Amino acid sequence: MVSRLKPEIVARAEEFSDRMLDVVDALEKKRVYARIIDQMVGCGTSVGANVCEADQAMSANDFCKALGVSVKELGECGYWLRLCVRRKWIPASRLTKLQDEGVQLLKIFGTMIKRTRAKNRKR
Repeated sequence: MVSRLKPEIVARAEEFSDRMLDVVDALEKKRVYARIIDQMVGCGTSVGANVCEADQAMSANDFCKALGVSVKELGECGYWLRLCVRRKWIPASRLTKLQDEGVQLLKIFGTMIKRTRAKNRKR
């Protein structure tokens, strides 16, 4: 099967998921609510999983759908990371790079979706 994404993009998404799990590990040590931890595990790992799915998509529609899920999950990750800062569970300085990476990935995937849809409309 042919890959649709550059390996660097897939690696960035997988690294983002790993870093979200690092945050979860820190929250578990602080005995933060299990429900919040579950939510963060879910959305954080979904980013990488759906990018991998998009990479192997059988059609442009499947590609956009999988990347769209990653975009939504990145938005949720952003929410939970902001909550961690507001609640002072983790210092803002520790999460800034991860939050920035989430925003960058969100923009990259959003652009990919727009371009793919525009290209398909022309056909």
